[in-house]
Amino acid sequence: LAKLQNIVRMSKQVETTENGLYGLNKEMMKKLKIAGFSDLAIADLCNVDEIAVRRRRINDFGITPFVKQIDTLAAEYPAKTNYLYMTYSASEHDLKFEDHGVMVLGNGPYCIGSSVEFDWCAVSCVRTLRKNGIPAIVVNHNPETVSTDYDESDRLYFEELSFERTMDIYETEKSMGIIVSVGGQIPNCIALPLHRQGCRILGTSAASIDTAEDRNKFSALCDSLGIDQPDWAQSTGIEAAKKFAERVGYPVLVRPSYVLSGAAMRVASNGAELVSFLENAADVSEEHPVVISKFILNAKEVEFDAVADDGEILNFAISEHVENAGVHSGDATLVLPAQKLYVETIRRVKRIAGNIAAALKITGPFNMQFICKNNDVKVIECNLRSSRTFPFVSKTFKCNFIELATKAMVGLPATPFPIKLLDLDYVGIKAPMFSFQRLLGADPTLGVEMASTGEVACFGQDMHEAFLLSMMSAGFKIPKKQKTVLFAIGPKSEKLDLLPYAALLEKNGYTLYGTEGTTEYFSKNGVKISPLYKPSSDKMPQATDMISNGKIELVINVPDSMNSVDATNGYKMRRCAVDFGVSLITNSKCAIELIQALDSISGIPCMSMTDIYGLGKPTRKWTKPTLNLQRMLTSKSNMASPKANGGKFFQSNDEVEKMTRRGRSTSFSAPQVMVVNPKA
Repeated sequence: LAKLQNIVRMSKQVETTENGLYGLNKEMMKKLKIAGFSDLAIADLCNVDEIAVRRRRINDFGITPFVKQIDTLAAEYPAKTNYLYMTYSASEHDLKFEDHGVMVLGNGPYCIGSSVEFDWCAVSCVRTLRKNGIPAIVVNHNPETVSTDYDESDRLYFEELSFERTMDIYETEKSMGIIVSVGGQIPNCIALPLHRQGCRILGTSAASIDTAEDRNKFSALCDSLGIDQPDWAQSTGIEAAKKFAERVGYPVLVRPSYVLSGAAMRVASNGAELVSFLENAADVSEEHPVVISKFILNAKEVEFDAVADDGEILNFAISEHVENAGVHSGDATLVLPAQKLYVETIRRVKRIAGNIAAALKITGPFNMQFICKNNDVKVIECNLRSSRTFPFVSKTFKCNFIELATKAMVGLPATPFPIKLLDLDYVGIKAPMFSFQRLLGADPTLGVEMASTGEVACFGQDMHEAFLLSMMSAGFKIPKKQKTVLFAIGPKSEKLDLLPYAALLEKNGYTLYGTEGTTEYFSKNGVKISPLYKPSSDKMPQATDMISNGKIELVINVPDSMNSVDATNGYKMRRCAVDFGVSLITNSKCAIELIQALDSISGIPCMSMTDIYGLGKPTRKWTKPTLNLQRMLTSKSNMASPKANGGKFFQSNDEVEKMTRRGRSTSFSAPQVMVVNPKA
């Protein structure tokens, strides 16, 4: 409490200083910095901007932080690590700055939307730099990450990812440049301020990053290029927003700028919701505009992950969401390569992405999202940074997209990987993981704001197999004991979509239950289903009782937000399923895919990554670890007759394929086949 009281006392002293910032002397500024006051905090107290405080501190007083080594030897010996921090409570640096390496900004603390996927990107970038002889300086302050392992970089600063601290490190190290595009949203947000203060941003320019991040600027760019997008307008006031919504028709999407994981993004179905959501969005994105756009129902969302060099796309990956548009990409189930897109849709996606990449002169990784409906393709957004799908894409295609992007950003030769989709004999699916069981009272539904806290990715010989594997890997329990399923479907259109699949479950021996409206609709259309009653009803049996008693193994609950009573009942059933560990699906597209997978698959083979990568390549067989190749090579009987070795015929060492397998966790590297002295 005494320490906190000291902070309050010093804050009041700054606020009451005559002439504000210019009334502070060098001694007071030094005390403030030692006490932990950031330039931004001092600026707020003095009613000036952060840059003014920085200039006063450095130019007028010469106050800069010193670099110290973190002691990993308990003070028994002098610290010699490259594990560093900055402090004002010192009088000299612990080391010299002669390498002038490239700074790589990490992803910061883990939170919803920013997790290990971005850390994989940062580590891949650092490893590529070091492999090519370029010193790498990592800035990150999350001890859970691999990037904060000081063996991974030449220098590691365990420091916050703020404008002030990044500038301090950049100026102290005299870095040759900063890479901001592999650490997620936080580094992207400070790219423009860093550029304005003279920092060299490697890769895509800060101006292009700002154009893509600012919803208003990006929409204007698309209009100038003739690229289709949902009808949009910048929010200039409540009344103007209402007029726009009435003109294009509800629902509309409220979209702040410079945010991660869809923070404060909402779908408004009426005027009251629109007003509430606009106020919330303005609080989240005070310095940047809020855009309102038409929300398109029943459309497919498509992801485009790519690497470009000076506006020319080198490699790309097109994946599709299982869920319709309206579910945040971090919560969506992604399929790669896309299995259900028209060829013309893919062509249009590639063409649009190429035009935007050229207009923004993108160099490095980027991600674009599209809405596709009836072969009509519209752009949603563009992120000029790595996305959380880059590790998944890299592992699926067996090539590291971030390695390629890093080479492009630092000016090394960047040769595209030869990716041939027709040669892939497997499908990859990335599925989200949620922590709703730990969040008491949270509604386990999906929307435009991200809610998942993790993800898994699985490969299968087809989409059904990959989907089932990914669901089970995410903790989903397949209904196989009692084989009981509860349907609680709100929208009439969703009932119609799910009707044939409910019949398919019945055909396969599942016992079906439904809420009143769902039971009535399914029964009229020939599906055998028993009624259960909603929590608001006095009738028995109650759906929540059946769930809590373990008599239901799967709940398929598709909410209808238009009806408040049904929404409350739906919430109670969903929450009951989560609280009692019953499998829950709240999206009709996922439910359909699950039912199809259960119908088509009787068993799933246990296959390693090596087996998956080798699908469709019968001539490449992996040797078992226990197989003694040297004995086979020196055995005359093996070289004399193919029958002596089970049909395998080795004539000489030159014709033996030496098989090696790399660990799964090492840079997502693909297993490689190395042929020793192959014949022409």
